[in-house]
Amino acid sequence: MISLVAFTVLPIVFMVLIAFTNFDSAHQPPGELFTWTGLTNVTDIFLGNQTKTHTFFGIFGWTIVWAILATFTNYILGMLLAILINHKLVRMKKMWRTLFVISIAIPQFVSLLLISRALEPMGAVNIALMKLGWISAPLPFLTDKTLARICVVVINMWIGIPYTMLTFSGVLMNIPADLYESAELDGAGPFRRFTSITLPYMIFVTAPATITTFVGNINNFNVIYLLTGGGPFALDYYQAGKTDLLVTWLYKLTVDQHDYALASTIGIFIFMIVSTLSITVYNRTSAVKKEDMFQ
Repeated sequence: MISLVAFTVLPIVFMVLIAFTNFDSAHQPPGELFTWTGLTNVTDIFLGNQTKTHTFFGIFGWTIVWAILATFTNYILGMLLAILINHKLVRMKKMWRTLFVISIAIPQFVSLLLISRALEPMGAVNIALMKLGWISAPLPFLTDKTLARICVVVINMWIGIPYTMLTFSGVLMNIPADLYESAELDGAGPFRRFTSITLPYMIFVTAPATITTFVGNINNFNVIYLLTGGGPFALDYYQAGKTDLLVTWLYKLTVDQHDYALASTIGIFIFMIVSTLSITVYNRTSAVKKEDMFQ
């Protein structure tokens, strides 16, 4: 209880209190004390400051789109990859799993930093494409808004699919074989067996973990910050870029700008968004509704 209060409860209380002050780079002791400002930071985001309002809703929209794409691309493709590798006609299953798991063995920050350098205007990818004659000028992988967002989603797939593939492989190995034998005797084809046995079983088992992954992607600091740094940066955003998530924007406000009050306010909104989505979606999953019914 002492550890819980000291390392969980007190930091949250401190963050909430800071959100109702003007604690920033211009109001720090001992030069000038910060004061209570009430709901000023909240009104700045939603009503008062047009730039901050535009930044918050722009980043919030991209954060939700990113979380959905990052979660379900890995989920669907990881499922298909696991089914393919575990198919009875596929040989050397251990070798195929090992090849895909190699990306997990390499520390994520090393992979992301290496890829970010390779995608620079004069990085390895652009130079290789120009030498092959496929392009005449470097492609703006990380400097164009749309292309940068596509890149982070695709690279996240390369990092995340092996994890989901391993998860689904474990689930597939635990599906009773007699279910498939009975379905085959009843005349069910491969697609029917997949939709009636494999897919419901996997969704039931992995739904809680998928919600956790979705929440983790909302706060996925590593992929965004190490790959693009939140860029490309925009003049219509307040201290943020077009690939920034709420969590990376919060980090920049805290570490770079020392705007602790605004960062704390955003932190509260992140908590509210994540907790609401998690509770709502989790309570609607089959894993909760049919917890005692699934056989």
